[in-house]
Amino acid sequence: MPDVLVAGGGPTGLLAAYELERAGLDVLVLERDARPATQSKALALQPRSIEVLEDRGLLAALEPYVEARLPAGHFSGIPIDYTDLPTRFPYQLGIEQAHVAAAIEARLRTPVLRGAAVTAVEQDATGVTVTAGGRVHRAGWLVAADGGHSTVRTLLGAAFPGTSARISLVVADLTLARKPAGLADEWRLPSVASGFLLPLSGGRYRVVVGGEEQQRLDRDAPVTAGEVQRALTAAHGPEIEVGEVLWASRFGDAARQLERYRHGRVLFAGDAAHIHLPVGGQGLNLGLQDAVNLGWKLAAQVRGHAPGGLLDSYHDERHPVAARVLVSTRAQGVLGVPHPDASAVREIVTGLLAAPDARRGVASELSGVGIIYPGTTGRATDVPAAPDGRAVLVGASLPAGWSDRVETRDGTEPLLVRPDGYVAWAGGPGLDATLRRWFGPRAPAHSDRTSVSA
Repeated sequence: MPDVLVAGGGPTGLLAAYELERAGLDVLVLERDARPATQSKALALQPRSIEVLEDRGLLAALEPYVEARLPAGHFSGIPIDYTDLPTRFPYQLGIEQAHVAAAIEARLRTPVLRGAAVTAVEQDATGVTVTAGGRVHRAGWLVAADGGHSTVRTLLGAAFPGTSARISLVVADLTLARKPAGLADEWRLPSVASGFLLPLSGGRYRVVVGGEEQQRLDRDAPVTAGEVQRALTAAHGPEIEVGEVLWASRFGDAARQLERYRHGRVLFAGDAAHIHLPVGGQGLNLGLQDAVNLGWKLAAQVRGHAPGGLLDSYHDERHPVAARVLVSTRAQGVLGVPHPDASAVREIVTGLLAAPDARRGVASELSGVGIIYPGTTGRATDVPAAPDGRAVLVGASLPAGWSDRVETRDGTEPLLVRPDGYVAWAGGPGLDATLRRWFGPRAPAHSDRTSVSA
């Protein structure tokens, strides 16, 4: 029997599974689709997510699929310079989400169980029983990372309050029979004025449109090649011609978030916990960081040494981050509405974001590098994660009783770095108290192990 079941084989669920496996747990991922995804909702990795993936040895596998390194993010199409961010990666990586998922999945010990759509969830005092793909699975815990239309969320009746969609947009992957010279030849930041058109691998293009026709059509109406052609012609002129629409979907700017990320033995992450307008390139990154925050805490709970409240701190730390993203994306949605008043507001906001302090504040939010959880001093920028999911103590002596949870390393600057990369202690008094706060009571002396590396 696995220790943890994960519902959803997207990047969030896969990274959560990988984090749990790194900590020594047995995990089974249940994915409804029979084959790995080839379509990519997200197309960018923000600096903090790049740090996380590099820290775990996953970034190298993505390098062949990187389409661009963009030295800026954007706020509803307004460029936000990243070049002076305090990170080794002051840029976005343009990359298709499917490649990110594939790289993580390739590192899992236990293969993803595909064709396993969740149809029932029951929990009791000792575990969770999940029916998926006609089979019954039992584990101590369930991570629900099954997307914006989460079946697990629906089955549990979890409250998902927020705002309904006000606008309607279309996203499509297609081929072009003809296009103006120089258009969509390389990855660039999206621009509201010129529409969203990016080259993908294999001769495909990604287009996002949201004009008057999209507002008139029913959300369930099929997306036709004619509709996409009209939108592209309006944005780019008569020289652009759609070849074949390979995939298309309608979406809106609904913004919703679970009231609680933990429901007994079920923890929610990624789009299952929060949905928002996919603008500013934050959705994939928000989910990946949910996964790394949750993984070590749930592993500690399963292994029996989590201090009181540690698992609940997942909600306490990640819920406010997502709430802020929902505010940001709602504001960006207003700026993108085709309305004269929105254009006036955009002009004002563009001027305000030219101020260095304002630009740096927004850059810190979009990139994820500005996150500081209560009880931490921010992330460690140059302390790689331990390969076995332990915390890392640098430049200080580890008291007896925690070596099964903390790796020690030589260094000149004393730091205690949580498994998710955030600094819990930076020298001075209080190391014992900090260890107890995050990593539970001391283990018996005979269980201690030596773990020192340069």
